[in-house]
Amino acid sequence: MSKNLQKRIITSIILLSLLLFVTFSHQLIFILTILILCTFIYIETNKIISKLLRAKYLKKKIFFKKFSYEFLILNLLTFCYIFLIFGSFSYQIYSLNGAVFFIYLLSICFFTDIGGYIFGNIIGGKKLSKISPNKTISGSIGSFIFSFFPLFFFLIIDNSYLELNFNNILFCFLISLISQLGDLFVSFFKRKAKIKDTGKILPGHGGILDRVDGIIFAIPFSYFLFGLI
Repeated sequence: MSKNLQKRIITSIILLSLLLFVTFSHQLIFILTILILCTFIYIETNKIISKLLRAKYLKKKIFFKKFSYEFLILNLLTFCYIFLIFGSFSYQIYSLNGAVFFIYLLSICFFTDIGGYIFGNIIGGKKLSKISPNKTISGSIGSFIFSFFPLFFFLIIDNSYLELNFNNILFCFLISLISQLGDLFVSFFKRKAKIKDTGKILPGHGGILDRVDGIIFAIPFSYFLFGLI
């Protein structure tokens, strides 16, 4: 086992422990954690935006004027999405559907990542997209397969909470799809900005955004999806 994989496993265990504590503790702790999480995501996103704009305007005489204007607009849009959409919907799902459902939703995203990592490394094969060269078609298939594991797990521990029906299977599939697309979306801009990791706060994973790139899109999507199906 490589040192990087060891770091990933240890970090994942610590993050899981913190997640369970925060989710099942007091509501104020959950809100504070979401605000801190959103702040880190916002800072790391600004790092990508800044590098993209510097690369775009560095050799132009209108650098400061254009850079400042676009940086301000993109920062404002980023702030609104991260805090007012992702942060707000996270709290809405938590308060309306409960801590168990919130964990269930995050589990779908986590197992989507795990399935992609396992299938991608074991099977490999054709690349999924030029946006992220490390992602493969087999990895994407593995992500969809693993996204159903939380549903089966929650059915085993408490079959009164969920049912094995078409709507719940579709829910897992769509959340996995959005999580994967969100991952590719962030990877595209990281590649454009020539950034491998958005930070170093999580050993073996990189930055906060590297860990939750799919989740920040899956949670708002699930808020509307849950009301439909």
